[in-house]
Amino acid sequence: MKSKESIKKYILQDMRMSHIYQPEMLMTILDCGGKATVEEIAKRLLSRDTSQIDYYGERVKQMVGRVLVKNGIVKKDKDIFELTGFEELTEPDIAEIRADCENALNEFLKTRGDTAFSHRSKSSGYISGSIRYRILTRARFRCELCGISAEDKALEVDHIVPRNKDGSDDESNLQALCYSCNAMKRDTDSTDFRGWNEVYKHREESCIFCNVDRELIAENELAYAFRDKFPVTDKHTLVVPKRHVPDYFDLYQPELNAINRLLAEIRESLMLEDSTITGFNVGTNIGESSGQTVFHCHTHLIPRRDGDTDSPRGGVRGVINDKQSY
Repeated sequence: MKSKESIKKYILQDMRMSHIYQPEMLMTILDCGGKATVEEIAKRLLSRDTSQIDYYGERVKQMVGRVLVKNGIVKKDKDIFELTGFEELTEPDIAEIRADCENALNEFLKTRGDTAFSHRSKSSGYISGSIRYRILTRARFRCELCGISAEDKALEVDHIVPRNKDGSDDESNLQALCYSCNAMKRDTDSTDFRGWNEVYKHREESCIFCNVDRELIAENELAYAFRDKFPVTDKHTLVVPKRHVPDYFDLYQPELNAINRLLAEIRESLMLEDSTITGFNVGTNIGESSGQTVFHCHTHLIPRRDGDTDSPRGGVRGVINDKQSY
């Protein structure tokens, strides 16, 4: 009785739920006679996951269902699939056809093994839990393509440039996609990635940011940072894509990720080394009319300190002098 009372007390008074997992796990163990394997518990949780039902529902409608309909094996009426000629089949016929399906399935699994469900794996290879968490956190647990929340659809970590097209595991090449967008990207993306590595290597011989002669503050695969030659404040830093590209809006997503990572890293290091910094301005000039003078895209990270100007109100609005104050 003591065991019953402590379990009931935990469930009714102490259990704090952020998801369905705890009661489902306990019910599975109860249903299995007091012990349950990880696989048994996982299957129980999977049965509750509507996002997985949605995923395989799409596979049925868009892939396997279409193939069987096209070959005349099944007929479709709205969301119902009907086996053609089913009414003519006897019980032995049904058992025989089912056995044929079972044999075909076993032969396939014997050949393919664990790769049978590789389309549901994290790209090809392992992405650590800590990196996955950082990518999902960076995306605020929303799909970076359609914007849906992780609460509504399971999110996956996707290689923007796939590994089989020489895409790296660098975080600047990773993004959070819901399972639907990831599947659509994989199935329909016809971009030829074979030349992408060469694209990222594009430099202009005459460009001062393509041939930087200053000490680098930080660097990753696609971007680097150095102090501004004409600083607005102390430690004013420029973050620049390695590829020669004039316009911020022509940057590829991996480059945006790389730039944002450096901005965050440099901001953190500046805050640690200089306690007088109390704020930042981040800005990019795009086009001559905006004040851009070096036509290689670059982002300014400008540390701010209390009292560094008489009236900081308005911040970046000061690009138009008489509009800063409002």
